[in-house]
Amino acid sequence: MKVAVTGAAGYLGSNLTELLVEQGHEVVAIDRMSAEHWPDSVTFVEGDVLDQAGMTAALEGVEVLYHLVAMITLKQQDSVAWRLNTEGVRTVARAARAAGVRRMVHASSVHSFDQYDCDGRIDEDSPRSEGGGLPVYDRSKWAGEIALREVIAEGLDAVICNPTGVYGPVDHALSGLSRLNGILRDAARGRVPASIQGGYDLVDVRDVALGLTLAAEKGRTGENYLLTGHPMEITAAMKIAAKATGRRGPAFAIPTGVVEKILPIAEPIAARFGSDVMSRAAMGALLSNPYVDGTKARTELGYSPRPAEETIKDLVTFYLQTDQL
Repeated sequence: MKVAVTGAAGYLGSNLTELLVEQGHEVVAIDRMSAEHWPDSVTFVEGDVLDQAGMTAALEGVEVLYHLVAMITLKQQDSVAWRLNTEGVRTVARAARAAGVRRMVHASSVHSFDQYDCDGRIDEDSPRSEGGGLPVYDRSKWAGEIALREVIAEGLDAVICNPTGVYGPVDHALSGLSRLNGILRDAARGRVPASIQGGYDLVDVRDVALGLTLAAEKGRTGENYLLTGHPMEITAAMKIAAKATGRRGPAFAIPTGVVEKILPIAEPIAARFGSDVMSRAAMGALLSNPYVDGTKARTELGYSPRPAEETIKDLVTFYLQTDQL
């Protein structure tokens, strides 16, 4: 079957592209740049997700489209991220419909759900990221889903997947390691003497890739599917990564209550030095740490994530094999 992936050179895109090739599909990789690590059988098409005519041409003969392009940012406002994450979705969806694509799978995010107003639990019926005080990424991911639903109403068959905190191999770091993978690499190097209390639902990038293909096969039109992993304390994850290389993990963790108290002071200071590590947007997920319910994906799609310890050990092995430690 001929399939296409937008954002194929990215972190999730690379893993999905390789999986689709392994499954025997003819893959069209659409991105602004090619990637050296793609299998030779992949056809690269340079494309702009805001160019409907160009996208329609790129999708000629494609049966299933996976739309992964998004701009991740911790900023409160960013016009480029907003346009790419909203208009980009609408443009690609309309191009898919014009090209006769049978099904589109949109990779949204758990951030399209309001993690600050969820009563400690998120499922597919939870409140969405509509508040003006939320980071632009959160708001734009929800707005992108709204844009997609407009095209679904026009006749497009599409499904929406919402991964949680994505990490694990393979991460070729074309635009820098993902935030989670970077933290775990530092821990594996023995460079994290202390951490912050709190955790999140972390999901292996390979499981997300498989979940997207399951959604293409079994998902119901217009439905959301949370692709979860397992709740994981960040300190515990760091210790597993450090232990895998024979190093010590963090000696202690700063309580979340302390972090919340110092954020109003620490955030502007860090921003002066060009860092967003101590921003509310960066810390928000850890501080809220909601339980994310992946029952729907498990029951309807047959989705089943691997153990967190396996992911972390595989990630460290990947770093060792690629001389990143």
